Amino acid sequence: MIETTPNTERAVLVGLISSSQDERQAKEYLDELEFLADTAGAVVLKKFTQKLDVPNKATFVGSGKLIEISSYIKMTEADTVIFDDELSPTQLRNLEKELDCKVLDRTNLILDIFAKRAKTSHAKTQVELAQYQYLLPRLTRMWTHLERQQGGIGMRGPGETQIETDRRIILDKISLLKQKLKKIDMQKSIQRKNRGKLVRVALVGYTNVGKSTIMNMMAKSEVFAENKLFATLDTTVRKVVIGNLPFLLADTVGFIRKLPHGLVESFKSTLDEVRESDILLHVVDISHPGFEEQIETVNATLEEINAGDKPNLYIFNKIDAFTYVEKDEDDLSEKTKENFTLDEWKNSWMAKHNTPSLFISAKEKENIDDFKTNLYELVKGIHSQRFPYNDYLYNMDWEKGEQ
Repeated sequence: MIETTPNTERAVLVGLISSSQDERQAKEYLDELEFLADTAGAVVLKKFTQKLDVPNKATFVGSGKLIEISSYIKMTEADTVIFDDELSPTQLRNLEKELDCKVLDRTNLILDIFAKRAKTSHAKTQVELAQYQYLLPRLTRMWTHLERQQGGIGMRGPGETQIETDRRIILDKISLLKQKLKKIDMQKSIQRKNRGKLVRVALVGYTNVGKSTIMNMMAKSEVFAENKLFATLDTTVRKVVIGNLPFLLADTVGFIRKLPHGLVESFKSTLDEVRESDILLHVVDISHPGFEEQIETVNATLEEINAGDKPNLYIFNKIDAFTYVEKDEDDLSEKTKENFTLDEWKNSWMAKHNTPSLFISAKEKENIDDFKTNLYELVKGIHSQRFPYNDYLYNMDWEKGEQ
């Protein structure tokens, strides 16, 4: 029995098993959607899936599944239905009519979380821009009570006039927000230039992999860290010193699968810290069953913002939470990823790639000395090229093991 308070939204989740998304992926994506819903403050009552090659153009799911979802909503009095993919304006309008409750898609849910998490003027402006860009093509569903009457000349209702007015208002607002972002970006750019030539290191990775925890550990700062998705939206930069070697460490917004394109566009300025960094620390949650797909998502986003060719150190975090399923001796079936031990993962494709990787627990402070030593060597390599006259730094106590 799921316990809810009177003010808690009760949600139903819907996803598709399709040619591009098998049953395992669909389940994993819905689990992630449930985590998103929990972050937004909702309680998930049930998850529905349907096998369809492509989404239904009118209602996303088939008519039979729609009846099943509608019956469950009436029985449980659920408030909200959340779909795992972005819905078209037509689908959104039809679903709200059929289900008679609030309908959201993954994009709308992520935007809501971003709006809730945004603290600074920069983040709030970026989120507001993405929200208006999402809202613009969906205005028609907001004015169904003012739909125009049937007929020709002289028969236009007020709905179209109001929609056009709102469209102009939103377009003007989008233009103003873009101008505001340009000013903020210029200020940020000046701030980055004023930091001098210190080596810049950026923490990147999927959302909720422990970037902020690593930031707090390294910089002895108090960056907000929580077991929720998108706990950090604003980029935080701190000066860190290992041994006698100073550098700048940036904590950035986490990535996620199916990240709305509008959000990627809006947050490209925030990701300037990533683009302009010298070294990327790609943090991965090794305890997550889909961590390999998360790595692919992050790498694809890095390519999209032209930051995929930077020196990269994989940090496989949360080894304290890593688990595996041990096979019975009599089980002769082929071993799956769920059966891999941590040592087997260390000797898999991770060891074959020409990319250094470390396995740590930032929470339990496991293997942190190795992490600092490797990071020190990476920073030192760039620092020695940039400041060749500072070679005396590298003969300090750090290299003698006095950390």
